[in-house]
Amino acid sequence: MAYADQQMSGNRVIAIIIVALIHIALGYALITGLAYEAASKMIERVTTIDVEEPPPPEPEEEPPPPEPQPEAAAPPPPVAPPPPMNISTRPPDIRTTVTIPPPSPPRVRIPPPAPPAPRPAPPAPPPPAPSQARGASPRDQGSWAGRIQNDYPSRALRQEEQGTVTMRITIGANGRVEACSVSGSSGSSALDEAACRGMQRYARYNPALNAAGDEISSTTTQSIRYVLPE
Repeated sequence: MAYADQQMSGNRVIAIIIVALIHIALGYALITGLAYEAASKMIERVTTIDVEEPPPPEPEEEPPPPEPQPEAAAPPPPVAPPPPMNISTRPPDIRTTVTIPPPSPPRVRIPPPAPPAPRPAPPAPPPPAPSQARGASPRDQGSWAGRIQNDYPSRALRQEEQGTVTMRITIGANGRVEACSVSGSSGSSALDEAACRGMQRYARYNPALNAAGDEISSTTTQSIRYVLPE
């Protein structure tokens, strides 16, 4: 027993020495940079452990669904025995019923529609306003006629000419003579010219009116008589 313990302690000392030598050699190799690859391989051999992972368990297959059970057949309906038939050799009695139709309703007579009422006559148009048309009329004729006659032409006086001059005159809306022409001569050109000249200068008229009462131009005749003074 003591020999075995001694042998075991001797092996432990040898192992410790070997490990120490390995560490010294590794340290020297690392310091000097020699055998770097050898040290790396050795370290990989010492420290690398390949661990293989166990493969994952395969999924369990689901059990197939249960097959549908066939429905139980319904029991057949009970069959009732047919009712007994009473066969009679005598035909049934026939009853006849007389139906009287109801009286027809009285006929309704609809009178024809009344004729439409006549339309009222349209109102009569208002009567037209009375016409205000009138012709021109002299205004204060005695005054202006005397002035024309007193304006006796000196040539007619020397030649002792006298007579009546008839003229066609146009009277404007203002009541004054706008145009004059001799339609009947007195036989003296001096008297004819003096008459027209006097009418345009002195004569005044009330102008003519149309139907609406507006003053308009018109044409009329006028006569002036010249008599030599005594």
